[in-house]
Amino acid sequence: MSPPEAASAPVILGRSVQLDGPVQIGYPSGRLRMASPLVIGDEAHIRSGTVIYAGSRIGPGLQTGHNVTIREQNVIGAHLQIWNNSTIDYGCWIGSHVKIHNNVYVSQYTIIEDDAFLAPGVIVGNDIHPGCAFSGDCMRGPHIKRGAQIGVNATLLPFVTIGEGALIGAGSVVTRDVPAGAVAYGNPARVARDRHSLPCTTGITDNPYPATQGP
Repeated sequence: MSPPEAASAPVILGRSVQLDGPVQIGYPSGRLRMASPLVIGDEAHIRSGTVIYAGSRIGPGLQTGHNVTIREQNVIGAHLQIWNNSTIDYGCWIGSHVKIHNNVYVSQYTIIEDDAFLAPGVIVGNDIHPGCAFSGDCMRGPHIKRGAQIGVNATLLPFVTIGEGALIGAGSVVTRDVPAGAVAYGNPARVARDRHSLPCTTGITDNPYPATQGP
């Protein structure tokens, strides 16, 4: 038996929205019989291959790379930058000035606060009991707090909280909460030091994260 077709929903675009080449805006969700409008704010730049589903609200200044997917039921703030081949699954809350680099997967029900950065290849999980008949009832992605920086190819497991301004090292697997301002790395990731004590190995500056910058 075929699933019912999703009803089409209106697309509301702000001023000066630029669409480069073939894109799909307001794509219907197979999950929802009735979709709410897709709202995209002013001065968005949406590059070829991008698919944005109906039923999300996206603030002004959106910038997508090529082959980006943004699913339904997301609330996204201003000036999201999301690079090539990255996906935001449904039901996420994302703040303003967030940067998501290439080949990143953001799972359903993830929270990403303002000014956070996800480096290339970051994978975000949300299913604490894969294959369980009730896994959908307790599904939740991590909570990445304001200004946290997630390194290349890191994996964040469900339910963890990455504290404000924390740094997660490349290739890490985060299985437990990381405090604000901490530097954590490894598999499983462990807190190694405070961000403000991290030296600059290039010699350009004495302290890349001075205490005046907050957590």
